[in-house]
Amino acid sequence: MTPTAPINRIDRKTKLRPGLNFVMAVAAGVAVANIYYNQPMLGIMEKDLPGSLTRFVPTATQLGYAAGLFLLVPLGDLIERRRLIVIQFSGLAAALAIAAVAPGAAMVVLASLLVGILSTVAQQIVPLAAHLATPERRGATVGTVMAGLLCGILLSRTLAGFVATYAGWREMFWLGVPMAIGAGALMQWMLPHSAPETTHSYGSLLRSLGGLWSEFAALREAAFTQALLFAGFSAFWTILALHLQEPRFSFGADVAGLFGIVGAVGVLAAPVAGRIADRRGPYRVILFSAALCLIAWGVFGAVGSIAGLIVGVILLDFGVQSALVSNQHIVYALRPEARARLNTIFMGAMFLGGAAGSAGVTVAWQAGGWGAVVILGAILSAAAVLIQLAGIRRVN
Repeated sequence: MTPTAPINRIDRKTKLRPGLNFVMAVAAGVAVANIYYNQPMLGIMEKDLPGSLTRFVPTATQLGYAAGLFLLVPLGDLIERRRLIVIQFSGLAAALAIAAVAPGAAMVVLASLLVGILSTVAQQIVPLAAHLATPERRGATVGTVMAGLLCGILLSRTLAGFVATYAGWREMFWLGVPMAIGAGALMQWMLPHSAPETTHSYGSLLRSLGGLWSEFAALREAAFTQALLFAGFSAFWTILALHLQEPRFSFGADVAGLFGIVGAVGVLAAPVAGRIADRRGPYRVILFSAALCLIAWGVFGAVGSIAGLIVGVILLDFGVQSALVSNQHIVYALRPEARARLNTIFMGAMFLGGAAGSAGVTVAWQAGGWGAVVILGAILSAAAVLIQLAGIRRVN
């Protein structure tokens, strides 16, 4: 039997103080932003660090995030969460400093792996926000923190693109150091103490993940679907800066970063998809979202202009974010007392897919340029559509 998910005991005399929800959202955004800084900077990094290893920096970061989801996030049920959050932010600052001073590509890849692992502190903040909130405000509280996460994803590419263009890629990693330290200091100052309550060991919690994976077909379906869509999403953002450097565009990292602003539609997609999923059920929303991603790759292939890239990225971001919210709707309903571990499995699979997409697209780019990238993305989205079609037939 799968052990009951433990919770962190919060002193109920401690309320969610004014401003704390916003600060937690900012801290979560600062944390998750670190896994996306490298994407618009990749072309600049390759020129400064010759060799094929540099192209695997996004892959290493995504793999690190996936590993951290499985290895560090469950610690939130065993260690006082404020202390754990501060420790992770401190480690994240150190990893960013290593990336900034790295003498070669191999060290940058290793530092990026550590950055990915430690950036999962964002996933420690989200459940703590849920614990701190009163039941009637829990949805709004968590929604605010998730909005912070999405804004971190959005603004990170824009910030990194400009900093890398006008100062350098190392300077972007150096800028991330005080941001991580500041977020950790804010968490130390503002978060209440939370005492973990559990009778289970770290090992037993990890072993229970396999039981949940085996038990719920809906979890496996949601995880595979989101992994495929996020693989295509990561493939696009990994190669975008290199694509924009081609002679027909001749743009730098700053323009690649500006595409992050276009991704603002992803922030809008989350609440819209959630409301539709509540009214009509999540399955059809996910199918529609996967189809939207497939259409986006069709636009990327058919319209070889900046306008095509803009339209395509709007469709792609909207599709991925809508599917994410709707898949979470399914996953969190499977076993409410195990939501933390269900989230670990689901998000871990998603970022493993992202890492695979980042790695696969480097091979596709070298083999066939943008055309091969489009084919790869279309195949990934088509596979997600097929999984959802099969799932809908089974449910009906």
